[in-house]
Amino acid sequence: MSWQTKGAPISVTQPSTLETRGPGSVKVALDINGVSRVLNLEPRVSLLDALREQMALTGSKKGCDQGTCGACTVWVDGRRVLSCLTLAISCEGREVTTIEGLAEGDELHPMQRAFLEHDAFQCGYCTPGQIMSAVALLNEGHAGTDGEIAEWMSGNICRCAAYPHVRSAIREMRDRKTGQ
Repeated sequence: MSWQTKGAPISVTQPSTLETRGPGSVKVALDINGVSRVLNLEPRVSLLDALREQMALTGSKKGCDQGTCGACTVWVDGRRVLSCLTLAISCEGREVTTIEGLAEGDELHPMQRAFLEHDAFQCGYCTPGQIMSAVALLNEGHAGTDGEIAEWMSGNICRCAAYPHVRSAIREMRDRKTGQ
């Protein structure tokens, strides 16, 4: 197959090494919170739906299902992603961490404790996504000022307006980390 653009033909060939998967259910190997799982999923299933419906990891919330609220925030290879917009199949061979993976046994992650201490939640629906983003924000080095915190947390909406408490929890963890 070829296209003509500005006089130069462009040839496109299909690589023979690509594996065709789907449209029906396929085996998808996922590493979630350090545990390897193989699931039968349709290739179009979101990571959020796989987590909640197939693995019963319900900490990540389905808020808008459009990538605008941040309630579904998880980490893929240490980077925050919106799991409602991420296909589960695209996470094969990558480490996925959810809010359930932050705590070590019964010991809460320090950011989880800071959220409790600073009352950084109201209804709690957005809290898992807020915490996942807050930990990532500190790891990324984007917590220098309240303005910077607000900017880098802007993808996580709290309909109850607990933002001052969220920033307070993040500041405490930032200051602990830097020894202030």
